[in-house]
Amino acid sequence: MVAFENLAGVAIIALGMVLTPGPNMVYLTSRAISQGRMAGMISLAGVALGFVCYLLASGLGLAALFKAVPVAYDIIRIAGALYLGYLAWNMLKPKGVSPFEARELPPHSPRRLFMMGLVTNLLNPKIALMYAALIPQFIDPSAGSTFQQFTQLGLIQIAIAVTVNGMIVLAASTVSSFLVKRPSVMRIQRWLSGAVLGVFAVDILLRKPFA
Repeated sequence: MVAFENLAGVAIIALGMVLTPGPNMVYLTSRAISQGRMAGMISLAGVALGFVCYLLASGLGLAALFKAVPVAYDIIRIAGALYLGYLAWNMLKPKGVSPFEARELPPHSPRRLFMMGLVTNLLNPKIALMYAALIPQFIDPSAGSTFQQFTQLGLIQIAIAVTVNGMIVLAASTVSSFLVKRPSVMRIQRWLSGAVLGVFAVDILLRKPFA
């Protein structure tokens, strides 16, 4: 069983990352604004399947890796901290792009919407690195099956990402109009998300290496 503080840590990171502009958010908001909420939700279903694919592939691979090469845990820990720091810096920079500045997109069929959501997520480097380098920071190899721990933590991330993205899809048009008139709100969102990710980057980097 994963410790509560580790579940909470993944939940906070997942929330911070889902609120940062990225390929998934840009695609979903653009699709929802240009083709409607239903199109956005179908696309989100494809994104959700992409999360599950990452969860299964990364969980199985990392479980075997930690068992065979314990030092890999420390390598991934440092890589994860550096990546979080990189994300934090990109959020805190003076210039940022709002995902709600959506492009006009041609209408797609439900099947294509689903597949585009899936492909967008599978090719999203932010999600790939999250599963390869961030979630493993909250796994304790001495606490039992790393795969079971990874699955629990991954499901927390998926639940938060799908819920938040679903809310964004439903509110995309309204939020887009709101932010166009209030750019300072987007700046505040970027600063808060960047600060949260920066704190976790420092915390992970200062953790005691796994022995």
